Amino acid sequence: MIYADLHVHSHYAFNTSRALGVETLAAAAARKGLNVIGTGDVLHPGWRKELDERLEPAGDGLYRLRAEVAAAVAATLPPSCAELPLFLATTELSTVYVKGGKTRRVHHLVMLPGLEAADALAERLGAFANLASDGRPVFKLDSRHLLEIVLETVPDAVFVPAHIWTPWYGVLGAGSGFDRIEDCYGDLSPEIFALETGLSADPAMIRRISTLDRFRLISSSDAHGPRAVGREATMFRCEAGFAAFRAALRTGIGYGGTVEVFPEHGKYYWDGHRACGVARGPSAEAGDLCPVCGKPLTIGVAHRVAALADRSAPEGTSRASAETAVRSLVSLAEILSQLHGVAATAKAVIAAHADILARLGPELRLLIEIPLADIGLVNAGLAEAIRKLRRGLVQRRAGYDGLYGEIRVASGVG
Repeated sequence: MIYADLHVHSHYAFNTSRALGVETLAAAAARKGLNVIGTGDVLHPGWRKELDERLEPAGDGLYRLRAEVAAAVAATLPPSCAELPLFLATTELSTVYVKGGKTRRVHHLVMLPGLEAADALAERLGAFANLASDGRPVFKLDSRHLLEIVLETVPDAVFVPAHIWTPWYGVLGAGSGFDRIEDCYGDLSPEIFALETGLSADPAMIRRISTLDRFRLISSSDAHGPRAVGREATMFRCEAGFAAFRAALRTGIGYGGTVEVFPEHGKYYWDGHRACGVARGPSAEAGDLCPVCGKPLTIGVAHRVAALADRSAPEGTSRASAETAVRSLVSLAEILSQLHGVAATAKAVIAAHADILARLGPELRLLIEIPLADIGLVNAGLAEAIRKLRRGLVQRRAGYDGLYGEIRVASGVG
């Protein structure tokens, strides 16, 4: 199985960690067990220069760390996490415009067949935005027009609406989105064949909407810092490479499914107003105003999905389960945090995390593939927590209005 996180950022993107350099991304991906990671922000001239200095071609649109860089990164990793990821050229593009009498803010993930294609796209899109101002550039273009420009410049680019349900930046989000993909991209909608689930949704939720049946689903971290790398990922059962991934997403052959966080963990799962501490599920009978202050609630993903759904939840769940694998996970750091009863950033958790990876290998394989008996020989409490996780035996507190939810697996569950 190939694990790929194709939506990340660099330190050039707004509101991201200054630590997000090439080496840091590679090390974080190796510890996570990712085989392929997106470059992120590939149109930014400063980041493009850093990529040129540190990467070399590895075939089929993928790049590896140059030998001296790879050696330096490997020296920071335990031997059990020595497999370094390959890089694929990616970027996130933002569009802000008015359509249908409403301001639309829509984010898009673009995968490219190589850095030369990124150069061509940067030259074309540089006429519409200052690409040096933000790793995720903002265009005052209709999303359909942006798609047209991308495909005219790089015909085999993969154009994916990003985190489609996010209230303010998703193509189907309650705050600035549309009710249908076709309402956004018009006659060019057939050129889109994949959608990104986002942290507050999973495939079972999306499959409640029959008009989305034709799309393959991807999951990505949208990492703004090293710790977030690989928190969601896409699985492939094909050769690693741009053409192979594109074909898998277009046809389903070689597509393996997604690695998800539980959607309740996402910052926009429930409706809510963070300032007043108000959180509400979509079945609540009250309206869309905060009962404390009277201001509009941020409408969550669960509410938005329910509003657009034409299938019941069981039907959607069955369809998602039948068509592909879906792995819902909690990070190893969070599990260890619960076992130790301290924050995930505490020294005890950091030390335990490093020890577990050194003895058992990368995180995704630990959480998904390694036999429980092998884990139990190293840490019996962790093995029990992962047993519960693999069976979906978790306790959930939903996130809302920009506040992450909480998923507990380490205690109190059968």
